[in-house]
Amino acid sequence: MADQNMQLVTFQLGEELYGINIMDVKEIVRVQDIRAIPNAPPYVEGIFHLRSEIIPIINLHKRFHLKKLAASEEDDLLSGFVILDIDGMKLGVIIDRVSRVVTIGHEQVQPPPQMVSGIGSEYIYGVVRQDHGGYLIILSIRNLFNPKELQKISELKQ
Repeated sequence: MADQNMQLVTFQLGEELYGINIMDVKEIVRVQDIRAIPNAPPYVEGIFHLRSEIIPIINLHKRFHLKKLAASEEDDLLSGFVILDIDGMKLGVIIDRVSRVVTIGHEQVQPPPQMVSGIGSEYIYGVVRQDHGGYLIILSIRNLFNPKELQKISELKQ
């Protein structure tokens, strides 16, 4: 079991590189028109239609008080939404720049420090040291939202 690998979709949010288990990612789409929703939580950017489905869009910059990446034209081409499936509920997460899919061995994953750039350790599965000195922060998507928040987000689609 210890030698199992996991595949992660990696992306940039602000200055940091994040990863999400590829099994939780449905697809990555380019930025679309988002319709704002009145009375939504501040981190819910709105909703958009994807092939007849209504997908709530979450802004992790607002959720975790992260600075947005100063975007170049190339970054604009690589920005968009990662569509996640959290136990049957689809959510879109705004990303600054999609990176690539990487394969990580479980033995490379270290427990998260108490605080990583404003994101509490309860939201992080682990961190992987990168060759260039930085870290890849692996998000635990099931911990990003508590059941009450998921219920509220789900109700926004009505």
